[in-house]
Amino acid sequence: MNSNLEKVGVVYHRDYLIHTHSQHPERKERLEAIWKVLEQESFKDLVELIEPESAGVEDITLVHHENHVEAVKEACREDRGFLDMDTYIVPESYQVALLSAGGALKGLQQIMKGNIKKVFSLGRPPGHHAEKSRSMGFCLFNNIAIAAETARKKYGLNRIAIVDWDVHHGNGTQNSLYEEDEILFISIHQNPAYPGTGHLDEIGSSRGKGYNINIPLSPGTGNGDFVKVFSEVVLPVLEEYRPQLVMISAGQDSHARDPLAGMNLTDEGYYYMASSLKEIADKYADGRMLLTLEGGYHLEAQASAVGQVIKALSQKDSVAEGMDYSISGNMTLNNLEILKNYLGDYWKALQQ
Repeated sequence: MNSNLEKVGVVYHRDYLIHTHSQHPERKERLEAIWKVLEQESFKDLVELIEPESAGVEDITLVHHENHVEAVKEACREDRGFLDMDTYIVPESYQVALLSAGGALKGLQQIMKGNIKKVFSLGRPPGHHAEKSRSMGFCLFNNIAIAAETARKKYGLNRIAIVDWDVHHGNGTQNSLYEEDEILFISIHQNPAYPGTGHLDEIGSSRGKGYNINIPLSPGTGNGDFVKVFSEVVLPVLEEYRPQLVMISAGQDSHARDPLAGMNLTDEGYYYMASSLKEIADKYADGRMLLTLEGGYHLEAQASAVGQVIKALSQKDSVAEGMDYSISGNMTLNNLEILKNYLGDYWKALQQ
């Protein structure tokens, strides 16, 4: 193996394909397309396969109310079809959701044991829209929030950073962690878009005030704008925070080809974001990174972007150069300055 490369753990199980609906955007073909890319020869030396184990109810209830867990289990047992107008289930979905959450936990375990530094959990169903007592937005249980709470309570970490680059606001993660000061949550998302949350003034409450950062972006935003957002907002915050673990809700639906959104990111944009966050993890978190799969509904675009993320994570010296980062879309320097000024009022909380 090239000495300038390191293995990236990939959590996968064929049972993740059981939860599917042929007429729904969030279907098994999303994962099959990703796996087809990862089976290519160019990824042979980059990927280390990790087999998940199912999470227990006690793991899920670190985030979700017990009656919600029971309600999902009962709905699957009765084969009700949908939990809401967007979120389908099949009889096996409850067990698959436990395995999906368990994939994130298995990745975290391998990271904390020192067996591998960076893990991308390809669990389905996704999780970042699932709130404490509600499944929504294609999500049953909140995989990344469960893993973050486990990192805090089991492994004793008290500076955990979650960056959600899915095109839709991570309302479920925000809902679960809104009063938490040991987990910093940053969501970068299109506005307006589903689910209609994630505004600038949603900054956390109680001891969590200042640890919830929303960066709503206009439709049409592209690579160059994301570079500005990262270099002038996201990365400075993370530099101040000095996370012990970097987590990513990795939804690739900000891609220009995605049918459910209106952003203009390309594969290079995803490489840049992964590379930038890798540098933060390498600098402050001993390289520890855990990613969970969220959205992304153009099969080839999603798969190609995931491949670029894994390539970025595998580079020991990861500098994204020579790529197309031209300014595009509707985000101007003026409204970026407004965003920075607003955030400046509560960045101070991160330094105390």
